[in-house]
Amino acid sequence: MSAILSVEHVGVRFGGLVAIADLHFDVQAGEIVSLIGPNGAGKTTAFNMMTGFLKPSQGDVRFRGTSLKGLPPHAITRLGLARTFQRTSVFPDDTVFDNVMIGLHQMGAAAGRAPVLDALLGRAGAGERKLRARAAALLDWVGLAGRAQEKAGALAYGEQRLVGVALALATEPAMLLLDEPVSGMNASETRVFVRLIRQIRERGVTILLVEHDMPMVMEVSDRIVVLNYGRLIAEGPPDRIRSDPAVIEAYLGQGSAARQAAAAAQEAVHA
Repeated sequence: MSAILSVEHVGVRFGGLVAIADLHFDVQAGEIVSLIGPNGAGKTTAFNMMTGFLKPSQGDVRFRGTSLKGLPPHAITRLGLARTFQRTSVFPDDTVFDNVMIGLHQMGAAAGRAPVLDALLGRAGAGERKLRARAAALLDWVGLAGRAQEKAGALAYGEQRLVGVALALATEPAMLLLDEPVSGMNASETRVFVRLIRQIRERGVTILLVEHDMPMVMEVSDRIVVLNYGRLIAEGPPDRIRSDPAVIEAYLGQGSAARQAAAAAQEAVHA
């Protein structure tokens, strides 16, 4: 495998506040990697920096060997790096299908294809039919084909997040960044989303996700990168991260870390 995304000793500062300090890790092509940490650790700041919504104060991010420094979000998306957001942003009074169509038209206009007005007036002909087929395929992929003609605002919160995933997939990314994708989902919806993540990876899309649902993270991730106060404190496969004292301390506090270490030592004595 080769690195598709390289975060190279990046720092992000807001005035005198250091949000991220010397963050460095790679994501290999074909991996599912999770970026985790306690609230305020810098996870969403890192996502915003990788996708052009924030500029790093130092360091660089490289995607497929290309520096992303100074590139706006739409240019980064065109390179094949797409993302979702923590909050849903559907048009509630339009159907689910029309929400995806609106997104596809906007992408086409940004890329210099058929003007949005021509498309909406039905003057795009074959191009419009192709977009409609693409929208239907995307909704089928994320499991919303049966809800296509319902108003987006009537969907459950978790289903609205799936509309955002469909729009991100519409850009045909090589890599997808998912920001708290199962937030607001129940256990059943989370299981369905885990299957979707794996299906996306099977279609050749590399995935980096930020998530607070630790059982889900441990189940789906090939590797986990852990931040605390903007600094990298651990990196490795789920089994290693689960028992890492620095990670336990970051999430649960020094007392819990000490108890965990004592319990591990006691088990070793009696083994």
